Amino acid sequence: MADDLEKTLGEVQNLNQQLQMLLMQRQTFTAQQREIKLALDEVEQAAGDVYKSIGPILIKSDKAKLVQELGETNEQIELHTKAMDSQEKRIKDALTAAHAKLQKLVKPQHGTGG
Repeated sequence: MADDLEKTLGEVQNLNQQLQMLLMQRQTFTAQQREIKLALDEVEQAAGDVYKSIGPILIKSDKAKLVQELGETNEQIELHTKAMDSQEKRIKDALTAAHAKLQKLVKPQHGTGG
């Protein structure tokens, strides 16, 4: 029983770490999406030339091409986010199951021994 308890506690810790990493990645993607939306708004409002940053330099870019690139990047982020949604659900379900198992292992057994 002690081995089961130790194993289940380890599983809970591992799942919690996975969930934390996933939430940090989600924050990163959310920030990137905000930046893309701001960039798209600025590009669409720009009356003159537009430039994109590549490393430490700015390169003149075609407005329509830049809007397309930003849109594609945003779509990729959305795909990653959807994949993360299903991964988050899987982790939360596993955590719920592990917590239930922990409760059974820790709860005193009624009606046994005496």
